[in-house]
Order: sequence, then C-alpha cells, then structure tokens
Amino acid sequence: MLTDRAVPLSVRPEDDPLADPDWQEPEAPAERLSWLRLGFLVLVLAGLGAGGTVAVLHLRDAAGPTAKSWAVPYVDVTLTPTFEFQDPAANPANDVALAFVVADPKDGCAPSWGGAYTPDEAAASLELDRRISQLRSAGGNILLSVGGLTNTELAVACTDQARLTAAYRQLVRRYDVQTLDLDIEGTAVADQASLQRRALALATLQAERASAGKPLAVWLTLPVAPDGLTADGLGAVRATLEGGVSLRGVNVMTMDFGSEAGSEPDMLELSTRALESTHRQLSDLYLRLGVQLTSPQVWSRIGATPMIGQNDVDAERFTVDDARGLATFAVDKGLGRVSMWSLNRDAPCRGTFTNVVVHSNTCSGVPQEALAFSSVFAGLPGSAVGTSGRDSVAIPDRAPIVDDPETSPYPVWRLTAQYVSGYKVVWHGVVYEAKWVNQGFDPSATSGSNPNPWSVIGPVSPSEKAPRPSPAVTGVTDKWDPATVYARGDRVVFDALPYQARWSTKGDAPSTEYPTNPDDPWQPLFTVPGEPPTN
Repeated sequence: MLTDRAVPLSVRPEDDPLADPDWQEPEAPAERLSWLRLGFLVLVLAGLGAGGTVAVLHLRDAAGPTAKSWAVPYVDVTLTPTFEFQDPAANPANDVALAFVVADPKDGCAPSWGGAYTPDEAAASLELDRRISQLRSAGGNILLSVGGLTNTELAVACTDQARLTAAYRQLVRRYDVQTLDLDIEGTAVADQASLQRRALALATLQAERASAGKPLAVWLTLPVAPDGLTADGLGAVRATLEGGVSLRGVNVMTMDFGSEAGSEPDMLELSTRALESTHRQLSDLYLRLGVQLTSPQVWSRIGATPMIGQNDVDAERFTVDDARGLATFAVDKGLGRVSMWSLNRDAPCRGTFTNVVVHSNTCSGVPQEALAFSSVFAGLPGSAVGTSGRDSVAIPDRAPIVDDPETSPYPVWRLTAQYVSGYKVVWHGVVYEAKWVNQGFDPSATSGSNPNPWSVIGPVSPSEKAPRPSPAVTGVTDKWDPATVYARGDRVVFDALPYQARWSTKGDAPSTEYPTNPDDPWQPLFTVPGEPPTN
C-alpha cells in the first residue's frame, strides 16, 4: 500500500521478442550519470561500511546476460517537506518514479498531483517541471506514476473515453514521459469498466507515440501476496493485454502481507516467494494468451516495490539487510525493475519517533543511515527508464484466430464435452491439457476462486498442419460407426472423445449429454490417475 500525502492528504502509494525466441536484449548504453551524482554515490557507499560496499560490488560483478534490473524509487511529490529528488546530495538514484497523478476532485477527467495541484499549479508551487529538467540535465530521468491507493485514478473517475485518453496524453506530452506506471489498488483492481477504458486509452497513446518515434513503455503496479497476484490482479493484467496494451511489465508491491501481530516475519522470504509466485502466474497467463516467453523473459517483465522500513502492518519491517538480499535476488533472476516506497522515507527517525515503532512518511522507522536503502538499490546495473520497445510484450491479435479442426494438432475444445485427465485440446490457437475430469470450463479462463482444470501447454505452431491421432488416454481407438450394433461396455471414439455404451445401441451418435440425459446410451469415458478406466 503506497501512499502520498499532499497539503490535503493524498496517497502513494513495454515490441515482442517472439519472432526470435533466442533473442537477447542488446547491452544498454552506458548510463548518463553526472560526475557530481557519481561522486556523491561513492561517498554514500563508503559511509555504509564494508557490508554495503560488498553488496553493491556483487551487483555490478553479477551483471551478466539476464542482469538488467534497474532502480527507480518512488518519490511522493506532494508530501511536505518537498523532497529534492533533482539534487544528487539528496538522491543517489539516477531515475525516479514521481507519484501520484490522480483525478482532479473537481473534474474527474482532469489530471492532478495528489488531488491538490493541477500540473500548472505543481509547476508554480512545487517547481516540479523545473526540477524534472534539472534531474534530466544531470543524466537522470522520470517514470510517471498514475493512481495509488488514495484519491481516484483517472480511468475510474473519467467515463468519457476521449477525455480520458486526452488526460493521459496531456501528461505524456507535458513531462515527455517514456515510461508510464499505472498503480492500481483497492476497488479499482476489480473495476472492469475502468480497466477497459484505461487499456483503450493506453493502447491509443502507445500507437500515437510509436508513430512519432517515441515509444511509450507501460508498467502495471499491483498488490501481491506470498502466493502471488490476487484473482482480480491477474484479471487486471489480462484485461490490459487483451485491451491492446504492449505491457513492459508487472510491478508487484512486496509489502503489507498481513502478518499477525507479535510475529517476526522474514520480509525478504515473503517478498521472494511473492515474486516467484508472480513469475509462475505470468508465465501461465502469457501462454494462455498465445505468447510463449522463456523464464528469463518473464523475470525481466516483473518488478518489485517494497515499503522500506516499517510497513503499514505493525509486525512487518523491511530492513537494509532485506534490501541487500532483494537486490541480489533481482540481479540473479534478471528482475526488470526494483522500486521502493519511498525516497521521502529513506532516513532514520529522529526526535519524537526515535526508538518508536511508527509508520512515518518522512522516515523508515528502522535503524539505518540516511539514504541507505536507495544507495543499495542504486547499485543495480539495469538500464534507464527509456528502454527499447522490444522489451514490451503485446499479445497477438486474437480476433482472427479460428480453430480449424482439420488443421489443429488436437481436437478443438467444446463447451458441452466432458474431458478426461490428460486429454489435450486446442482453444484460440493454444494447446491445453486437462488436469482432471471437467466439463464446461473454458481452458483460456484466468483462474479465480475455483482452480482451473486445464494446464496450458503452449501456442499452436504455424508448422503444425494436420491433427494428431486421437489421444491414447483410455486406449480407445475404434471410431464410432452408425451401422454397427454396439453392446453394453463397447468403447468408441467420436469427435475425438472416447465413449462407452451403457446398453445395446445402433445409430445413436455418442454425445456428452449423460448424465444430464439419463436416456443417453453413451457415456463419456474417463480415467482417474492410478485407477482403471470407468466401466
């Protein structure tokens, strides 16, 4: 849960490589880091002591083919006192995520900073435009974050599609944004109408920017649990992809896991579990949508955002050691992005808050030196926010996909058919395998509260031209013949599914109506792992 606090309160808190599956991202150009900023970073690292220095050296030494993690910490733009992110003496990070743009309380289709400043007012009162220019002149850049937990995200408040698209366009043009971060939290995660509006607006904007030679990368930032994204969160990713957005990645908020009071949770272990779970979910989702990514490619499309120090949950505290562990994990896995909430909080608590467990917007609540967290993550070796469009993944245009039973490698899925364990089908150009007996469950559906009985195998290859033989799950190979008299217990294959006669029958084509229709002479034949076929 990321929060930003304005003068009134507000809250904080990417093209497709499939043409060549062995493609490796070209090495990013050297980061544009000013001598002043570099010098300051060296001084900060020295101040952290040998442990901190070794951690950063490990990150740089490990920068191999998959080590592309880049650091982009969040800055709460409207929080008082103003955080001088453009000043290398206050910020060792090269790039920052500015948060949050939300809907103007007086006009839901107009963007505002934290509900408190219009873009023009932020330029005047916060010197925001000037400070962004200063950061860029020193070699840094910004990621613009829209949404957050508090206030209302633009796509939720604005139901006028044209005005919503214009609002996002205004932000991208004004701040010359190369990467846009959509932080979707609370009830917005399950708001289907706003998900569709947002996806259409972003897809339109990406097309415009691509035509102008200025590609726009898009990240989704979502809540996560140790077992991964929620069903609604996974649905939000799917809706965004199906809406035509080329998604650079999914950034999960590794924080506020809900640990019990008095427990001492291992925040690094909870965070890495959440990331591993997200990797499995996204690998599966992309396959279901017809995109086959390698494990490193999936990792490069995942980001992590811990809440440094004291979390909103009293028992949870993310320490500097946890940060070092997460940074090492990020490089070892090739994590695409590491953010943190927030630079404003990267300081020890003083005065009243000293030695007190408290969640503050201006200090971490755990023992640390000033800027200790951002200094650890600043050692990540990844590229800046304006990464190549090849990093983004768009799902294939699914409208023209029609499964042809004459050319599909396996039978085309049917709503009324009863499928046996191990049975393979094709649906929307993707091969699936039944994990257990099921009927009427769309293989491409995203798993919600009910487990999905289908496992995704992968997209149908263009080289596959003819159907394969009927599956030998039950050993049934004889095709049904309308002229044959079948006795009770005889087994046949019809429409590539196995059936068994319930009594003597002739001319009655097998169907899947039994047991709904008790007078059907045929019943679908299935097996249970470890048991003989049903009789």
